[in-house]
Amino acid sequence: MLHKTCLSLIITLVFAGTGWGQTVTLRGKPLTLIGEKMRVGQTFPAVLLPDLSLNMIDLQSFKGKVTILSVVPSLDTPTCEKQTHILSEENKGLDQTANLVTISRDLPFAQKRFAKEANIHNIQFLSDYREAEFGQSTGLLIEETRLLSRAIIVLDPDGVIRYLEVVPELARLPEMEKAFETARSLSGSK
Repeated sequence: MLHKTCLSLIITLVFAGTGWGQTVTLRGKPLTLIGEKMRVGQTFPAVLLPDLSLNMIDLQSFKGKVTILSVVPSLDTPTCEKQTHILSEENKGLDQTANLVTISRDLPFAQKRFAKEANIHNIQFLSDYREAEFGQSTGLLIEETRLLSRAIIVLDPDGVIRYLEVVPELARLPEMEKAFETARSLSGSK
């Protein structure tokens, strides 16, 4: 009887969204997300991350403008590269009205090389390489690989999450146009 009670409690916790059972997959293989799970409507957590020059950037400094956070596992993979190019090249003018930010656990030196080779100048690159503080404070850190899960997040000018997609299969792209539509509606762009 005790076994059934414990099993029932575990099932209830998984489906209640307490954080247990947060998973994504990579080519069908389940991976566990750890950290504090984000939700639409909550204020984005305060985190400091180094930029390409190793300057520490406070994510709260983006307040005052709509911000799109494109989170990728590693810029040195085809899907992450494509996601970053879409953010840079297919944003239809959002780079003029919103902060465009790509976050990965790649070293800032690798991010700088990528940006130069890809000729990308309208995105701010930030790295979570130090202690995975961003990954842990957003629930996007993959336990098994210590990389970040693929996600797209739109913050309003007050730093509140207005759009969030954590892609369930890491090999897939997020629905970037939906994020762009949300950002345009928040910034008053057409």
